[in-house]
Amino acid sequence: GGDNPGQWVKQVTPSPDSITVREHHSFVQLPRPGYKPRLYDPRASFFDISYMDYATPVSEPIVKRYISRHRLQKKDPSAAMSEPVQPLIYYLDRGAPEPIRSALLEGARWWNQAFEAAGYKNAFRVELLPEDADPMDLRYNVIQWVHRATRGWSYGASVVDPRTGEIIKGHVTLGSLRVRQDYLIAESLLAPYETGKPVSPHMMEMALARLRQLAAHEVGHTLGLEHNFSASTVNRSSVMDYPPPLVTLSSDGIPDVSSAYATGIGEWDKVSVTFGYQDFPAGVDEHAALNKIISDALARGLRFLTDQDARPAGSSSSLAHLWDSGSNAVDELNRLMLVRAAVLRRFGENNIRVDAPLSTIEDALVPVYLLHRYQVEAASKLVGGMDYTFALRGDGEVPTQIVSPAEQRRALASVLATVKPDALALPDALLKIIPPRVPDYERGREHFKIRTSPAFDALAPAEAAAEHTLGFLFNAERASRLVEFHSRDARNPGLEEVLDATLNATWKSPREPGYSGEISRVVNYVVLYDLMSLSANDQASPQARAIAALKVDELKVWATAAQSSAKDTEERAHLLFAAT
Repeated sequence: GGDNPGQWVKQVTPSPDSITVREHHSFVQLPRPGYKPRLYDPRASFFDISYMDYATPVSEPIVKRYISRHRLQKKDPSAAMSEPVQPLIYYLDRGAPEPIRSALLEGARWWNQAFEAAGYKNAFRVELLPEDADPMDLRYNVIQWVHRATRGWSYGASVVDPRTGEIIKGHVTLGSLRVRQDYLIAESLLAPYETGKPVSPHMMEMALARLRQLAAHEVGHTLGLEHNFSASTVNRSSVMDYPPPLVTLSSDGIPDVSSAYATGIGEWDKVSVTFGYQDFPAGVDEHAALNKIISDALARGLRFLTDQDARPAGSSSSLAHLWDSGSNAVDELNRLMLVRAAVLRRFGENNIRVDAPLSTIEDALVPVYLLHRYQVEAASKLVGGMDYTFALRGDGEVPTQIVSPAEQRRALASVLATVKPDALALPDALLKIIPPRVPDYERGREHFKIRTSPAFDALAPAEAAAEHTLGFLFNAERASRLVEFHSRDARNPGLEEVLDATLNATWKSPREPGYSGEISRVVNYVVLYDLMSLSANDQASPQARAIAALKVDELKVWATAAQSSAKDTEERAHLLFAAT
């Protein structure tokens, strides 16, 4: 224990002054001979291992790259369908309770569909961990259910032979709090606690559907697979994407989550497992066969892009995003904003349980108010966007393609519509029933950052949404690409056009009185601060900074002139503050 156990230990132990830390050491015999490394192909979505072989002839690459994968062989490599010499077996932690246990077993077992597509029969199994087994034992591939202080990431890790890429042990760690957040999201969407009516089972159904997908996702990492963040744009073709709940509206405008998450393994997952685990018969040109697996998949419209292409705020691909949905980012943003509006119209007491403190309505409000946040990010990437592939010389793929000017402008219009007051305002009836937080229900990072304590801040949600949206439009890399792409082809929107459109949609648009007008002013301040930050950002190109600085100066001149025609004190103060 010790005298100072620290905040993280205190949050997860009954007695932080007295805890036991157990280490497990494994002395592992080197894998038996017979494993054949498979060359890395960046199009195939496998993690790689690499090392420098100094005995390599000068005429060949010194860096050797192989994919990470388990050892799996067919009993009969010439057969279209064969049992494996030895199946892959994963073991689920017995500490996972029902109905979570069954959901995890089912989702992890989806991978057998991919191995069947690769010509294996009964090659992948998931069973309960033997009662006397240690989950840290290297002989067991394990799916572990772990309690933590927060709903942190789940992980799919592997122990890999660094010489060959052979995976020796796969170890999945799933945080137990994650499913509770999925349940909360379902409560936020469905408003299920109507007085006198039984509680709907749909929240649990949605949460368990997400758990099945999560189990498959993390096991996929331990099979050697990277994220595929473009799968959502091709009919949810991989469990290795991050899926948001797909919410639709019924004919009477009620949210429907019956198809929130895909079921079963994806088409890309079958391709990647076939690439990594196919056991070819003697005499087959393995390089040509593997190349055909990938080229056939690409010809079908399947695609692979990963973390480097989706995570950075300034990334350019219109096809790689986290937590997005739909084949077209702009169309899906427009659709999702209609869903969000319908959900907010119904939002109120029915979103929390009877006898729950009314102040906890905010807990359910946050995820639904920001329901569009990832789709905004996806649509923003079309502005100054450039699509690309992991093309190899001679494979016929198009390496790069700037997003069409019309689509860039359509994306910009849809993104700017999300910061209009009518999209950001909360219903007055809802604001009237959110009281200050009750004792022992402290505010935290899951809540809006308010300036009106103890009262709920009706402007804070709008500010949070605007900061998120405009942060992508004013990103330094995006601004620099807008300058460059416009210089290469004047039909592409330039940075000046994007900044002018933003200022026209915010500062220079008419302001309504009251709550709507105050939301406009909150958004305007975010625009101003982001514009000034861009002008001073040394990560942006000099010309991008110069254009931003010019727009700051022009806005100052406009705000100074507009003060004389402002109709009320609030607007004059707003303009004066900006100008000075």
